[in-house]
Amino acid sequence: MLRVSRLTDYATVVMTGLAAQPTTVLSAVQIAEEARLELPTVSKLLKTLGHAGLVESFRGANGGYRLARAAETITLAQIVEAMEGPLSMTECSVSVGNCDHESYCSVRGNWQRINAVVARALRGMTLAEMLEPVPQPVHLVPSTKTSAKVSS
Repeated sequence: MLRVSRLTDYATVVMTGLAAQPTTVLSAVQIAEEARLELPTVSKLLKTLGHAGLVESFRGANGGYRLARAAETITLAQIVEAMEGPLSMTECSVSVGNCDHESYCSVRGNWQRINAVVARALRGMTLAEMLEPVPQPVHLVPSTKTSAKVSS
């Protein structure tokens, strides 16, 4: 199964919470409460996201955190990379020399293609888009009308 880590998932929750209030400086306690996450976890996430330049922190009595730039300019790929490092489906997807089987691997090229598709999808989705409601699928109902027969 392919999945992002729990911390990366939580990081997107924290980031969307900040994106929902872009001009407000929120304390770590407020962010934790709104996200319904434990304060130590949120503090760890904010530190990592801050090092990546995705959030900025403010000290003092009215201190806290807010997005470092507009939500429309932050991609899901940037959040995932901040939390997990370079986007890579397999060890050999983005770098050479990490696998003993690399020289005779018959699937490396296809994993690289898959990696490119996933990376493109994550780079194509912004934090602002994560705030939008998920569009509901359209269910087409087969017609119950029968064609009228033409008699001659």
